[in-house]
Amino acid sequence: MASGWAPDSAVQDQIDDTVTDGVSRARAHLPTGEGATHCLECGEEIPAARRHALLGVKTCVTCQSALDSRPVSIGFNRRGSKDSQLK
Repeated sequence: MASGWAPDSAVQDQIDDTVTDGVSRARAHLPTGEGATHCLECGEEIPAARRHALLGVKTCVTCQSALDSRPVSIGFNRRGSKDSQLK
């Protein structure tokens, strides 16, 4: 149920936009182009099976796991807070 001037589907629209943004962000970070034979982080050889499965891969599994565990900035909060709406 929406309130005020928002349409009834406003909450679902926010959810859909958040999911769409997340998928677009993930696709933008997929490796492209020619892959490396050796990891750019540690220099170890990247197994042929990994290079074949992920085209454009540039890191070994260990280094990629370390890179993936770093915190990521999501962007901005669509909902905002009540304080920001009062300003």
